[in-house]
Amino acid sequence: MGKARLEAFSDGVIAVIITIMVLEMKVPHGVDLAALEPVIPVFVCYALSFVYVAIYWNNHHHMLHAAGAVNGAILWANLHLLFWLSLIPFVTGWMGENHFAALPVAMYGAVLLLSAISYYILSRTLIRHDGGKSRIARALGSDFKGRISVVMYAVAIPCRSSAAGWRSHCTRRSLRCGSCPTGESSARSPNDAQRLFHRPGCRIMNRL
Repeated sequence: MGKARLEAFSDGVIAVIITIMVLEMKVPHGVDLAALEPVIPVFVCYALSFVYVAIYWNNHHHMLHAAGAVNGAILWANLHLLFWLSLIPFVTGWMGENHFAALPVAMYGAVLLLSAISYYILSRTLIRHDGGKSRIARALGSDFKGRISVVMYAVAIPCRSSAAGWRSHCTRRSLRCGSCPTGESSARSPNDAQRLFHRPGCRIMNRL
């Protein structure tokens, strides 16, 4: 079967994904530069995700251009890719709203990992359909970049979790060792820590 409808459908879904991402940036109510400060983390996440989605769209366009025809397996492999790409707006907004906290960042990395895996599956499915000596097989070759990207995503997720755990450990140590000139004892609970962070003169830094 022809590939025109597959390309058109994929382009439409990716366009909607980008539109949803930009809608996550709420318009500030103020008119000065300070009003833009809360939007900065969300904008950074949007720009990062926009680059990822743009790379996928560009590669997807060239890959389908080199492909011959499509079959049912290719249609489902393409839908598998679009499913994971459609989750990027959700994890992008979650990560931006929580200022790059550990769990949202890990979930963001997991979605990118699964997107890379699904793209690799789609490319292998296209090559299997067209043959090992086809135009798309010659264009992709061994697909070293696709394979190494999957490995890098898989390594980055536990590294991010380990860094978050070490930061949490250092924060707990600072809470146990922190003291205030007012004579108050160190924080023993999250509520105590919350009060100490906002107490004038406290030496515990409100920096996680």
